[in-house]
Amino acid sequence: MKQLIECVPNISEGRDMNIINQITAEIEKVEGVKLLDVDPGATTNRTVITFVGEPANVCEAAFRVVKKASELIDMRNHHGDHPRFGATDVCPLVPVANIDMKEVVEYARKLADRIGTELNIPVYCYESAAFNAERRNLANCRAGEYEALADRISSEHWKPDFGPCKFDAHVATTGATAVGARDFLIAINYNLNTTSTRRANAIAFDVREKGRPMRVGPKVTDKVVKDENGNTVMIPGTLKGTKAIGWFIEEYGIAQVSMNITDISASPVHVCFEEVCNKAAERGIRVTGCEIVGLIPKKVLIDAGRYYLAKQQRSLGVSEDEIMKIAIKSMGLDDLKPFNPKEKVIEFLIADNNKKSLVDMTCTGFANETASESPAPGGGSISAYVGALGASLGTMVANLSSHKAGWDERWEEFSKWAEKGQAIKDQLLFLVDEDTNAFNKIMDALGMPKKTEEEKNARKAALEAASKYAIEIPFKVMNVAFSAFEVVEAMAKTGNPASVSDAGVGAMCCRTAVMGAYLNVKINAAGINDREFADNMVAQGAKIEIAAMEKETEILKIVNAIINKE
Repeated sequence: MKQLIECVPNISEGRDMNIINQITAEIEKVEGVKLLDVDPGATTNRTVITFVGEPANVCEAAFRVVKKASELIDMRNHHGDHPRFGATDVCPLVPVANIDMKEVVEYARKLADRIGTELNIPVYCYESAAFNAERRNLANCRAGEYEALADRISSEHWKPDFGPCKFDAHVATTGATAVGARDFLIAINYNLNTTSTRRANAIAFDVREKGRPMRVGPKVTDKVVKDENGNTVMIPGTLKGTKAIGWFIEEYGIAQVSMNITDISASPVHVCFEEVCNKAAERGIRVTGCEIVGLIPKKVLIDAGRYYLAKQQRSLGVSEDEIMKIAIKSMGLDDLKPFNPKEKVIEFLIADNNKKSLVDMTCTGFANETASESPAPGGGSISAYVGALGASLGTMVANLSSHKAGWDERWEEFSKWAEKGQAIKDQLLFLVDEDTNAFNKIMDALGMPKKTEEEKNARKAALEAASKYAIEIPFKVMNVAFSAFEVVEAMAKTGNPASVSDAGVGAMCCRTAVMGAYLNVKINAAGINDREFADNMVAQGAKIEIAAMEKETEILKIVNAIINKE
């Protein structure tokens, strides 16, 4: 499978779009790399750029970004509210798919070496790419920022890992760059109903892992406590894996707590939001919302949405779109400007939007496509879709039951059934398109050349493999659709009686899905050379079909008894 990494360079320019566009244009010149996001900030005078692709291509694009930024940005003239020490301030690589951190570290160090050697820029390796523990922390590498760079790079202790160790005329313009390898970092700013940077900083010190200096008395002006080695004694903050500062954002006219979450497993975004809200409230300040800088994994919004739904004692068995909407509203992600998950969630941005999907069609479009002269989608896709509707009906009854007045104490019971139904529905929706893909594999095999004996053998093998897959997919539809009976039956027995007919229709849909998929198993099995495989699948399918018909009868008996008040 294809390896994917993300690169998130931060350049020291957030105001001049001409410069920013010239730099990002370098990324788009590299084949196989997708530019996902460009997020400039005028007050910080900094732009966060995000792109993704295969490792070698991403590293090439990253090198071009650093090169172009060094040509267009003069650090001698740079001013902004965000800590920085170079034209390309940081350039982290992040594993996305089918690659481990060890491999990413190797790519990061090779990139750092190339930047130092070919561009004559001082480079520090940080986070997982660091050569020693002290340099893992970006703040240590960037201490004193650009203004301290001349002294630091010429010192033995803080000489760069790659590139020059002297502050000449060239380095004076480029500054230094930190190249790292890290897990996903979430950059989030919490909006406060105050203009006080000091109070924003106080909240930041309350929560950030590093905390604040211990003092001999209660006042911030009291003497700082030192240990026996002369180091400042710190009082840790409440959130592990976080870094935070307070600042005033002139373009919004508010103070913010600006936070980097470096370990979202230890401190999920919603946990951080709640903690900042609590600490702000202790100081008489309210968090009005927050803003995400750059991109986030979808899991961040899903986990947050589930947390807030549970807090409201609402069913968690709703669509991902609804869950994300709850997360956005609960944390005020649209406080300052609209928040569109399609533009901020990395999974949405790397998806192949050109790929035609049946399940993304309108009901009319799907029906028209089915009714066309094309053989796909056919009975297999329709069976999967009917099964998805059956699971959806069971899920609907569960959600309605969790929200029924007087049943508040049962919301978790019905939420679990709704979650199970949602998962089954999603599996079946995937199989709608996958059944058509299975058919297309057969057509591709039939289209293979067959002039030579070698070509004939290759075509025969491909056709056999595709035909087996065309059996496996509807067989999976049978199994998944049958599993939906559990949800439907539970809702017929224990769900809101006013919706029991919906459970009955759900049962009929599930039976239809099983029987329809079985027809596809049998017809595709006829052309298989591996008779043992084909006969086994047909035999197993027959058992599932019988069980489905029996289960439908049982559920309809329950449904009709409730409707008829027997």
